[in-house]
Amino acid sequence: MSSYNELIKNFEKIRAYMRDFYVYGFKSRDDYQKKSARSYDDERRRLESWLGEHMSFVRTPEGKNVFISIDSRTIRHNPLYNAWKAKSFTDGDITLHFILFDILHDPAVKQTVAELLQQIDTKYLAGFETPMMFDESTIRKKLKEYCQAGIIVAEKEGRKVYYHRTENTDLSNLNDVLHYFSEVAPCGVIGSFILDKTESDTDAFTFKHHYITGAIDSGVLAALFGAMGEKRAVTITNMSRKKDMPKRIRVVPLRVLISAQNGRQHLFAYLPDYNSFTAYRIDYLSDVKMEDPTPRFDELRAELDRMQSKMWGVSVKRNKWGNEHLEHVEFTVKVEDDEMYIVRRLKREKRIGTVEKLDAHTYRFSADVYDTSELIPWIRTFICRIDTIHFSDRTIEGQFKKDLEAMYGMYGISREVDQ
Repeated sequence: MSSYNELIKNFEKIRAYMRDFYVYGFKSRDDYQKKSARSYDDERRRLESWLGEHMSFVRTPEGKNVFISIDSRTIRHNPLYNAWKAKSFTDGDITLHFILFDILHDPAVKQTVAELLQQIDTKYLAGFETPMMFDESTIRKKLKEYCQAGIIVAEKEGRKVYYHRTENTDLSNLNDVLHYFSEVAPCGVIGSFILDKTESDTDAFTFKHHYITGAIDSGVLAALFGAMGEKRAVTITNMSRKKDMPKRIRVVPLRVLISAQNGRQHLFAYLPDYNSFTAYRIDYLSDVKMEDPTPRFDELRAELDRMQSKMWGVSVKRNKWGNEHLEHVEFTVKVEDDEMYIVRRLKREKRIGTVEKLDAHTYRFSADVYDTSELIPWIRTFICRIDTIHFSDRTIEGQFKKDLEAMYGMYGISREVDQ
């Protein structure tokens, strides 16, 4: 019988399972045709070890469907971060880690690689009959890794390089900042790791809308932010839910756009091979590989800034010649004397466009955007107040009015919306 190990080596595999269980949900054992039953069971048990209290299942005619059930009103910390805190190590890795930090226990202690190696051999491993063997190259590589992580500092004195721990940072006054950052910001898992090292157990925040699923995309996000910081292109794998085979693409990442309505994260990027801009859902992206810096990065970012003045969401429509195509939408709302809160919400929530006062009780919103269909969910929230509405795209306008007629039908109201 094979043994089960909670720790993981390849996070992308566990990310795929968490995405299927939580983001898309309700997967059964038989839905994983491309994976063996044993693989499915191993990953399910691994998830249960981190998220046991949040795991649920329902029985259907097709079988037992397992899913993650989380009420964001009752949790203070994102439970999906637990996946990032489980990592596999070899015996040598974990032994060397603790030995090095036992020697370099204080920032004032400085050692060369040769001095570290001598202490490891004479003080830490000498008493074992068959001690582990660490050579200079292994220690040097591990120290380089810690230097890149910012927890070890290398200082050159003459011809020798000395290593010591970084100075401790006082985080006692940042507790509220860390709690907020860890639950709201992209890559908030960083804040969660830091919080694990503090002694505070008080939380200043609860969230009405707590978008936690982005936690499993933190690795991809971190790589994309790194590329943008260095103004590099990347090669990345994009998996479309409409196609079975992933596609490898080369893009220049320009900005991450996060919806305040549903928490969904998109990468807005430039495709050099097609001379076009497009957005990708980050939960469909994986395996980010850094490419060379691009001299056009600032130019492309400026172009995106210009385009965002006409973007409601992430869509940028262009015609077959590559020219921009704008659509117009406008609607009027009627309000009573004591309903100015409707007007304030109209002004507050509009991302682009203008709001004009036509008379004491009528206000008009209008905008020129790349894709008017992206406004429909927002426009629907004003349905009871809308007096007139017009889309330059008659197909979208027709569909909007058909949806209204269908809604009236659901409530048994016979009413025809003017076409």
